[in-house]
Amino acid sequence: MAILISIIPIVLLFVLMLGFKMAGHKSAFLTLVVTIVLALFVAPQMGFTPNDFTSVGVGWAVVEGVLKAVFPILIIILMAIFSYNVLVESKEIEVIKNQFTSFSDDDGITVLMLVWGFGGLLEGMAGFGTAVAIPAAILISLGYKPVFSALVSLIANTVPTGFGAVGVPIITLCNEVAPTGAATPELIHTVAGNCVLQLSPLFIILPFIILTLTNHDKKAILRNALLSLWVGGISLAAQYAVAVFWGAETPAIIGSIAAIVAILAYSKLFAPKKNTDNMKRYTAAETFRAWSVYLFILLFILVSGPLCPPVNSFLKSHLVSHVALPIYADGHTFNFGWIGNAGLMLLLGTTIGGLIQGLSLRQLVVILARTAVNLKKTVITIISLVSLASVMNYAGMILVIASALAFITGQLYPLFAPLIGAIGTFVTGSDTSSNILFAKLQANVAHQLNYSDPNWLVASNTTGATGGKMISPQSIAIATAACNMQGRDGEILRAALPYAVGYILIGGLMVLLAV
Repeated sequence: MAILISIIPIVLLFVLMLGFKMAGHKSAFLTLVVTIVLALFVAPQMGFTPNDFTSVGVGWAVVEGVLKAVFPILIIILMAIFSYNVLVESKEIEVIKNQFTSFSDDDGITVLMLVWGFGGLLEGMAGFGTAVAIPAAILISLGYKPVFSALVSLIANTVPTGFGAVGVPIITLCNEVAPTGAATPELIHTVAGNCVLQLSPLFIILPFIILTLTNHDKKAILRNALLSLWVGGISLAAQYAVAVFWGAETPAIIGSIAAIVAILAYSKLFAPKKNTDNMKRYTAAETFRAWSVYLFILLFILVSGPLCPPVNSFLKSHLVSHVALPIYADGHTFNFGWIGNAGLMLLLGTTIGGLIQGLSLRQLVVILARTAVNLKKTVITIISLVSLASVMNYAGMILVIASALAFITGQLYPLFAPLIGAIGTFVTGSDTSSNILFAKLQANVAHQLNYSDPNWLVASNTTGATGGKMISPQSIAIATAACNMQGRDGEILRAALPYAVGYILIGGLMVLLAV
């Protein structure tokens, strides 16, 4: 009964979005209400809810969810879409579109460059949905259909997420299982390398799926396979080398840059050449002007991140709000840095870039306000989902699901270990949150099953979490916002679900075969 009660929110969310085709914000809010009812009146009778988790505790769990949703998830989503809308207002998006399509007539190369190369770079530096919102919006501006744009962006925003936001998920995972609470560089290198190895087939498979979705022609299968092998292989080699020798901060960044170079090299040598006779050529100044928004965003993110320790340390220690919620243990607080978050870097980069592109401060404020109003359904969705995850966590539901799966599967547990990570990301929308929830569980099961290398099983949590990211309602809400498809979350979920299932299964097989 405890298991059945615990899975009701997840099942209900699927049923409402897929079965009843209910809009995402309505599905998420209704599921949150049901989860609160379960946590208040049903879960305590099952005996797995902490004794002190009363109605007051449920209320504070919702408060925590609201805080986590706004700071920083919604802020980053708002700023990511704001950056795109500034480009539309200044009409510089036309320059970017022309440059993305200038090096080849092959649609597959254009799409792969946007979602796998550029999207992976955004994920590695900023995370929190920027790698879905910005590439999907650009694809739509290029004339691609909204569902396609959302789907390929979600598929691509998987393998880099383990190292997203400059390696936060993997570093958090290692800190959770480290005896002292602070992981050694050796542990981080080992777990990061294990994660890349477990995901290795997907570095080839995912680009092939993206290319095939772009071009269904049977004659293109061989070309798609070769390009996937080339680009995916280089991404894999770069990420693994960086993960093993440098750590978790930059595999996604350097791997994505390597992928961009590989795509450019392929297009130069083998792709259909673009007829450039009537094509406008842009000067360095025009190119800088068009890309100034993204260039300044990337600059601020790099300077403020762990790659620049003095600045990063200053930002993390100044103007940080510490909120001590009653639901937290003594000494624990909800923290948010007002000058040390990616949302501010997106705002600064967009503002400076927008001014360079000729917009006034008044125009920028109007665009920001209009963007915020258009995201009202996304706001309801994200707040409901993060609050739902918080209630499920404190009520013990998520741990019940994971523990039951570990108990039932026994020696076959490695096959299902990534599924636990995927469930964590599906519910919370965050690879990092999934690692916080289940890192110790994965390590404990590894010791119970007497595995010689428990870190292999620990890494599997992020392997699965990256797959769960594809169908996380939070990610889908970001995609619907970027593609102006509010209310059509179920349509995107239905399209992405088969790919997510295959992704998690492949990850499970990789974990099982190497135990």
